[in-house]
Amino acid sequence: MQIEVSRDVFPLAQVFTISRGSRTEAQVLTVQLSEGGHQGRGECVPYARYGETLESVTAQIEGLPDRVSREALVDLLPAGAARNAVDCALWDLEAKRAGKRVWQLAGLPEPGPEITAYTLSLDTPEAMRAQAAKNAWRPLLKIKLGTPDDMPRLEAVRAGAPASAIIVDANEGWSAEVYADLAPHLLRLGVQLVEQPLTAGADDALAGLERPVPVCADESCHDRSSLAGLKGKYDVINIKLDKTGGLSEALALRREGMALGFGVMVGCMVGSSLAMAPATLVAQGARIVDLDGPLLLARDRDVPLLYDEKGVHPPEAALWG
Repeated sequence: MQIEVSRDVFPLAQVFTISRGSRTEAQVLTVQLSEGGHQGRGECVPYARYGETLESVTAQIEGLPDRVSREALVDLLPAGAARNAVDCALWDLEAKRAGKRVWQLAGLPEPGPEITAYTLSLDTPEAMRAQAAKNAWRPLLKIKLGTPDDMPRLEAVRAGAPASAIIVDANEGWSAEVYADLAPHLLRLGVQLVEQPLTAGADDALAGLERPVPVCADESCHDRSSLAGLKGKYDVINIKLDKTGGLSEALALRREGMALGFGVMVGCMVGSSLAMAPATLVAQGARIVDLDGPLLLARDRDVPLLYDEKGVHPPEAALWG
């Protein structure tokens, strides 16, 4: 088996800002596995918040043995971006060799389109109202907050898109007191979910806190080993393949999380359609789907995912799986 890893850069359609900073492009790593005339691909987005860089993740992938299986990969790489790209490439390679789709190999029902959130970049209230008005036809909008001036922004988005459902991502920028103070206003404005209001590792204050607006664990939830520490603090878990280390663990996390009573959100980093493609399988029937990465790009893969009024569609085999 030949393992190749390359760096790809996708310019964004516009500057994308969250409370941690701004970006104008998505830098991703693409893994291609070749064996017996077949190729499988996967994509990951190294994330500085988790101590990852393009260089460190490349080194992890290049340090793998010539032959590797999905089962062996769990012991060779930790949950994270490197394992994600290789795991998804192995699924794709197996599907190509078998002449089947990944959903068939995984014993899943045939997937269909799912409505996805569309993320509005953090900006001034006036600019965010304009963004919201431009996207008011979308059924679900996601707002990046986590600043001292969140309420004017939220009010502006609701005014710009009065009919859209709204979810909020605080990106670890709030405290328990801020959440409690804002909760009545969030309810009034129809917010359906708040992602990661408190810093991961310092979120014990959520335990026993009344949560009239459901709270979702993002940075606090990586793989199944995270679940024990989330009970009583969170209502929903955000499953991202770059955190779980690939589709294999993402599917297992979904099953175990639901069995423990957590709602499921399926999210993404800012990447191309190749990164979203495996996640569409995890997203089937999820409470919230947030796979809008390609919608933020100025250009995408040669065979992109289809987005339309029904949502994000599963990939064609030429893209993945």
